[in-house]
Amino acid sequence: MSGELEQILLQLTQPDNAIIQQATAQLKLAFKDPAIIPALCAVMTGSQNPQIRQSAAVMLRMRVKKHWKKISLDHRESLKAVVLQAFQQETEHTVRHSLSQLSAVMVKHETPDRWPALFTLLNQSTKSNNPTDRQVGLLLLSKVVESNPEPFKPHYRQLLQLFGTVLQDLDNPTAMYYCILTLTAMTAYTGTEEMNLMRALIPRLIIALKHLIKADQGQASDAMEVFDELMESEVSIIVPHIAEIVHFCLEVRTELLLIIFVMTFCLHCDGDVFCALCLLQTVLKQKLLNPILQTVFPVLSAAPPPGEEDPEDEENGDEGDTDNESPKHFAAQFYYVCMSDPWHVHQMPLTQVCLASENPYERKAGLMCMAVLAEGCADHIRTKLLSSMLQTVCQSLSDNNQVVRSAGLFALGQFSEHLQPEVSKYCAELMPLLLGYMSALNQAKIGHITKAFYALENFMENLGSEIEPYLPTLMETMLSALSNAENLKLKELAVSAIGAIANAAKEKLVPYFPPVIESLKGFLTDTRDEMRALQTQALDTLSVLARTIGKDVFSPLAAECVQLGLNLTNAIDDPDLRRCTYVVLFSAVSTVSPDCLSPHLTAITTIMLLSLKSTEGVTEDKTFVLLDDDDDDDDAEGDAILDDEGADTVDPDTAGFSVENAYIDEKEDACDALGEIAFNTGATFQPFLESSFQQVYELRDFPHEDVRRAAFGAMGQFCRAQHKVWQENPTEANHQAMQKLLGVVLPSFLEAVRGERERQVVMGVLEAMNAVLKACQGEALQSPGRLQEISQAIRDVLKKRAEYDAMLQEFAGEGIPLLASAVPADTFQPHLNELLPLIMNKAKSSCTVADRSFSVGTLGEILQSLVSVSGGRACAGKLSNRLLPVLVAGVRDSDSEVRNNSVFGLGALAQAAGPLVAQDYPMMLSLFSNLLSKEQDRRVIDNLCAALCRMIMSHMEGVPLEQVLSAFSCMGFYAGPMPNTRCL
Repeated sequence: MSGELEQILLQLTQPDNAIIQQATAQLKLAFKDPAIIPALCAVMTGSQNPQIRQSAAVMLRMRVKKHWKKISLDHRESLKAVVLQAFQQETEHTVRHSLSQLSAVMVKHETPDRWPALFTLLNQSTKSNNPTDRQVGLLLLSKVVESNPEPFKPHYRQLLQLFGTVLQDLDNPTAMYYCILTLTAMTAYTGTEEMNLMRALIPRLIIALKHLIKADQGQASDAMEVFDELMESEVSIIVPHIAEIVHFCLEVRTELLLIIFVMTFCLHCDGDVFCALCLLQTVLKQKLLNPILQTVFPVLSAAPPPGEEDPEDEENGDEGDTDNESPKHFAAQFYYVCMSDPWHVHQMPLTQVCLASENPYERKAGLMCMAVLAEGCADHIRTKLLSSMLQTVCQSLSDNNQVVRSAGLFALGQFSEHLQPEVSKYCAELMPLLLGYMSALNQAKIGHITKAFYALENFMENLGSEIEPYLPTLMETMLSALSNAENLKLKELAVSAIGAIANAAKEKLVPYFPPVIESLKGFLTDTRDEMRALQTQALDTLSVLARTIGKDVFSPLAAECVQLGLNLTNAIDDPDLRRCTYVVLFSAVSTVSPDCLSPHLTAITTIMLLSLKSTEGVTEDKTFVLLDDDDDDDDAEGDAILDDEGADTVDPDTAGFSVENAYIDEKEDACDALGEIAFNTGATFQPFLESSFQQVYELRDFPHEDVRRAAFGAMGQFCRAQHKVWQENPTEANHQAMQKLLGVVLPSFLEAVRGERERQVVMGVLEAMNAVLKACQGEALQSPGRLQEISQAIRDVLKKRAEYDAMLQEFAGEGIPLLASAVPADTFQPHLNELLPLIMNKAKSSCTVADRSFSVGTLGEILQSLVSVSGGRACAGKLSNRLLPVLVAGVRDSDSEVRNNSVFGLGALAQAAGPLVAQDYPMMLSLFSNLLSKEQDRRVIDNLCAALCRMIMSHMEGVPLEQVLSAFSCMGFYAGPMPNTRCL
């Protein structure tokens, strides 16, 4: 059979497709025969043609991978011996490479301890005095360890000692390359006993990489992944060598290498405050930051080659272009990751020099840095630099170079997104500037217009009622674009902007509703392909209008919207359109007129569940599929014909799956919509709840984090929906159904908080859990131990002190007052005693404004929760001595938000504890009097009034009413009898 097999394999190398197809069919038949294994072995060791030997090794690898359990024991043992024999006698590198890959697949099934001959060969070859033998042995070692690292763990110390020798073999760069690949594969499995050996390797590793860069830049690039793996798995090994690594990057003038290294390091350190601090301290102590910035900044500010533009400045450029992997792209990513508060002081001088430059690309770089700083250093900018930085950005909008103006618009959009609410205070200066800018735009420059709309939308979203004076001009501009513009992209931007205006204006948009709806209807019913993006945006904006314009105005359109959505999903097969239909015409309508959905819930849930189940948009790239036998017992996976270097064009262990983002977005939004519809339609949704829950529950482990987050959110909505059904119809069956659902959902939430790696998902889980606790109260805590488990989960999150986790901790903190209001105070107090120090530690003057505001705000909400629970007064009284100093210090804080939350907290303490804090009333009144004499912030004054009302209602005897009312009368706040309690 081996002769026939060799002839078939030879036919596969022919250029004639018909011959190849015939040979493939013959191979498929041959693979049914158990004798295929010895036949392939004979070809692999006996053929004179290296290409045939290589093909035989590939065929064997595929057979082993899929059918190892079906191979007889004798054939397995024979195969192990033949593979090692072939490897030792082989002289062609490409064939050796395939043989090493075959060995790696076998090691997954035959662990090294069951293949002693493999160990003997590895030991002899890697220690050989012959450089070629060492190189070949290290190739085999790299493949088998990469395939199955853990069984080699008992030999890690021996291997690390070997690597120390190999990394000094500077005349054999290929051996060093395979050595580094093996080290990369081992890193995630190393333990504390190997730490010192690995740490000692870093200097030798750096020297080896220098030589490898000169010998083969492609191999050097692959080898650099060792740093990425070390940072992810054992970052403490890297920290002592930061200076050496940075100097290495500077020495070899690899700006891109430096950017990627520092950026990756920061990403991996984000969750570990110790490592992040070590990085900062090392970089600053070694005076490395300026050299880093001096190397990276020119990359960011470089002018593009003559006749070209940076991608974001091109006519159809996109700020979110993820395919751009130019050095400038990585430089921008570097600044995004690294420009947090400790770094910005060193960056500002470079930024200021650039902003004053005559080179437009340097001015652009300065503005881009400011845009990044708006996110990374938001607290510092809001409190100290906002006015001056806004002035600089506004000046850039009149620059004579469009590249600079575009960067200025992007920076203004970033400011509007990340520096709220302070940036909205500049509405009077910024809105006329933006409106004037919009009116002067050249419609031909659609890429530039996109940035202008980005800045305008982000600013408008947060204006609230302050948008009213600008509504006529805004709506005239947008409606004119919808009616007169020929460019579909401009119409799409205008439709999106109307959604942003509606979010701010709400009912004030009613006068403009008829012409807006008339325009949207035209877009929604036009099914031409070129209209698809505009149609999708129209659906999004319609969703916003449904949620903001008011039920009375939108309800008459609700039934028509539902029918339109069903028609669109039936007529057009497009994931973006389906996504918008779920969120817009179904989910949004459920908030306005849930009854309109009831007759169509069968159709609506059917298409949504199909979206959740669907694998559409997930494709598998099978470059070379041979073994697709009907009797496969393992998952069918694609293999690839090897290229000239012997490397697979498709990784056989991770077949080439790709997922289109539109289908991911569809699943995410289908989860969100199902949850919202279930809650809003209540009992009507009951027949569909179980099937919807089961499908959503399966997505909690989905590979994409956005889908996981949405699945957890929907599960929380289902719990709230079932609780509402029980409240409206309190039968035992409904109660049991609710408890059964809570018994599945809450443990899955806690498991995700403990085990989920993506912080955005954990934030979503905490938000969903808080919503369930708020709605279900004590019903959510009926299961024994659940209060303890949730409290422990919150505590675990709060103990993470990394700056990057501030928002995550805020979501966790919001759960504490919810727990406090759900159970008697005596029940919760032991858990509260453990949580309070973690909250109070964030109120220190050395903490950020955001931390201080979060701390005192959470304390106030906890105290307010105690007002309504059994034993709350006694609990508040016991806490008063601990909390009073923190809240009093907060009232004296320099930040108005901290003062506002602290005043609220003191009022809540007075309301909760009543006479138990009577002895503190004089101090509190004196504190409020001093504050009232100089406070300018109206919110603080309003909360001060509310706090006084709470003090009076809780313990009137402790408040000298005549003096208090007289003081308010003098300040102009009181002109009548007893103050009302509207602020409570």
